Amino acid sequence: QASWEDVASHWAGLGYYARARNLHRAARQVAAAGAFPDTLAGWMALPGVGRSTAGAIMALGLGRHGVILDGNVRRVLCRYFAVAGNPLSPTLQRELWTLVEALTPIQRTGAYTQAMMDLGATVCTPRKPLCLYCPLQSTCQAHQQGRELDFPQKKTRAPLPVRQSWALQVQQGDHWLWELRPASGLWGGLLCLPLLEVGTEGLPEGHAGVQIEHVLTHLRWQLQLWHCAGPVDALEAELAGAGRELRWLTPAQALAGGVPTAMKRLLQAAGQAG
Repeated sequence: QASWEDVASHWAGLGYYARARNLHRAARQVAAAGAFPDTLAGWMALPGVGRSTAGAIMALGLGRHGVILDGNVRRVLCRYFAVAGNPLSPTLQRELWTLVEALTPIQRTGAYTQAMMDLGATVCTPRKPLCLYCPLQSTCQAHQQGRELDFPQKKTRAPLPVRQSWALQVQQGDHWLWELRPASGLWGGLLCLPLLEVGTEGLPEGHAGVQIEHVLTHLRWQLQLWHCAGPVDALEAELAGAGRELRWLTPAQALAGGVPTAMKRLLQAAGQAG
């Protein structure tokens, strides 16, 4: 029954906002149907529920047969079978799914999948695997080769690209102009100062303020505040004409309504948030 605004205000600052949007949409679908799904296909039809999550729900939530291939299980399999290559590549993903489906028993599936996840989480850990305590030690190919840390193999990550944006501070009294971000994409459904990615010559009349750098999984984002000094009505009309959904709120009201962590940091640097 909750509105997206209510959900966003509770989720703000946690990141992975697509998860919150999918969770909200899935909850509405379940409520409309009057019951939770009881098949693998039914769970996978819900927004944000993929093959492994659906398998986990079937095995651990419903006590039915379900197959899981999360990061812990993937690491155990890659080490045990010394699987070469990037396990996140489409080809290896298919191979690992074939493997894990063959290994997962029909009976006591939940116990098996929980054991595999716990093995990866507590023994077959990413950096310091506790091979001495592993029940699979004697037949693990990576251990036999003395190459536990070579698996799973990862694709070399390129340096993160840098993006520079201006966050516009447009004020009327103690109210600032905020944008409700589109539902899809970065910070979807959250409140944010209007952003521009232009040189200083493309900015409205004003002057630069504080700057922060916010590191995301896929980029380093340099955000700088721009104090706008020109006519407020004209600037608001220009931004609205570009299809932005705008609202006049105090910084405190915006924070209560759901603001991403990077924007909170920018407000704190500007002395507008505790």
